[in-house]
Amino acid sequence: MAEYQTIRTAGGIRTAQIDEGLRAHMNKVYGTMSVGMVITALAAWAIAGLAVTSDPTGAVAQVAPGEYLTGFGVALYTSPLKWLVMLLPLGMVFAFGAVINRMSAAAAQLYFYAFALAMGASLSSIFLIYTSFSIVQVFLITAVMFAGLSLYGYTTKRDLSAMGTFLIMGVIGLIVASIVNIFLQSSAVMFAISVIGVLLFAGLTAYDTQKIKTIYLQQVQAGNQEWLGKSAIMGALSLYLDFINMFMFLLQLFGDRR
Repeated sequence: MAEYQTIRTAGGIRTAQIDEGLRAHMNKVYGTMSVGMVITALAAWAIAGLAVTSDPTGAVAQVAPGEYLTGFGVALYTSPLKWLVMLLPLGMVFAFGAVINRMSAAAAQLYFYAFALAMGASLSSIFLIYTSFSIVQVFLITAVMFAGLSLYGYTTKRDLSAMGTFLIMGVIGLIVASIVNIFLQSSAVMFAISVIGVLLFAGLTAYDTQKIKTIYLQQVQAGNQEWLGKSAIMGALSLYLDFINMFMFLLQLFGDRR
């Protein structure tokens, strides 16, 4: 971050060029992320609509008063297919990191949108667990929090790079605690995990936003225009994951169950 400030002050023309390029880069990051979020939301809503019906005729299982799982819903949420739907987004994230260097920027963008679609399928089950109103309400709360945190990461003069290792270690610990709690089934532990998860991904939102700025500067210095397009997609993916995880933890805390 200090490096960014140093180069910005190298001259008026240079400063204006860097700021203009950075704004365009961040607009692409946020724009790509926003399209991904829309794809995820529409996919989750549409898939949940196909999985649940109010008509008991031909329904396979009841999930709530007056609502039943269709054959598609049973296959998606109760058969071994559910593990593929749950784990596919995680596999796609790891694969993305492995192949990004061999992909064009356009291919990387299409891959990101495919990932957002897979994430929508994975998250569609929340419509069976929480009321639609609470899902929308928590989504809006998350959006406001995310906007404020990302704005802080973008504008702060403080170097947030030291937070990175701590936050990543915290996420790893959170994953381990979540796996352990699958066997413990402790509501108190689940509450603690959700609170800590919100705090960790709130910090990651600010950290990743500043990191996107730093990576942009590094690529501008190197004159690597091709990688700038890819780094915008990677930045969009990082912020997208921060948003989704913060949303899910907030939903666990404040969502109204059906």
